[in-house]
Amino acid sequence: MPTYTGISSEAFRHPMDYQAEQALRSVPGFDLVARKFVEFIYERPRYVYLMGNSIEVGPRQYASIYHLFRECVRDLDIYPEPALFVSQAPIVNAYALGQDRPCMVVSTGLLDLMNEAELRSTIAHELGHIKCGHTILIQMASWVITLVFNLSELTFGLSNLVSTGLILAFYEWLRKAELSADRAALLVMDDMIPVTQSMMKLSGGSVRYAHELSLDEFSRQSERYQGLDQDGLNQVYKFFLYNNLSQGTFLTHPFTVERVQFLREWAISEEFRQIRSGHYRRTGEGSVNVPSGTPAASEVERLQRELEELQREIDAIRRSQDQ
Repeated sequence: MPTYTGISSEAFRHPMDYQAEQALRSVPGFDLVARKFVEFIYERPRYVYLMGNSIEVGPRQYASIYHLFRECVRDLDIYPEPALFVSQAPIVNAYALGQDRPCMVVSTGLLDLMNEAELRSTIAHELGHIKCGHTILIQMASWVITLVFNLSELTFGLSNLVSTGLILAFYEWLRKAELSADRAALLVMDDMIPVTQSMMKLSGGSVRYAHELSLDEFSRQSERYQGLDQDGLNQVYKFFLYNNLSQGTFLTHPFTVERVQFLREWAISEEFRQIRSGHYRRTGEGSVNVPSGTPAASEVERLQRELEELQREIDAIRRSQDQ
């Protein structure tokens, strides 16, 4: 497996991830949410919960998983080393949280479904979130979304100030952030097969019928899915599948077959070839870093206009329903 000593997250971060983050930060209400998040929510309660209710992985606890984890941390040059926990849950899941004390969690359902290479790919994906500095925004998104939709009576003054546009911007960024983490997984694995196999299993994998799964068929399904975009109406359907405004439910990840297509395109790019050959942007310190710089202003403005237009349409629908 390749090791990318000193690599900066800017070397592989997907441009749509960064553009969506800039659009999110420019939406009215973001600064208020950020201040309230810092005021009311801290990392320590989550860490205490994991320490008390999950298994911390180490040299003498899930030793083989710890070995894979340490190799991925080394390959992406992440310092300090995050904590790793295994949580008892049948749902196939993994996530990363924390900034001052970063950690990642994998479920027992995921461990039972994935083989070693697929597990390594999943670990590298989550470490990619940590490397890119995604984790604080992920926590903020989870907090504000839960607060607005499930705890409206305890919104600390947010209920009238958090717009639908801000919620949509959070989810748009969450989905785009996954594309950067997928790239981190490919860098560590240096092979599309285990990365896309893990995606296929996340979509609908079965331990009992694993021998009947075909990665080639899954790739062809991804191509057929891309063909749906030729019909403009299907793109409208996709938006509302991602953002179910009437029920207040949104998808945090892109459709898996879309992720396969994005990653396949990057795997044959000159950018990926240069990184593999050792020509990439470096931090010089090997630390977890949050990218700096500015995206194309026109792209940020375009995303902002789309969010504003969508907010106006939603407000018009609400007014018509109230009449």
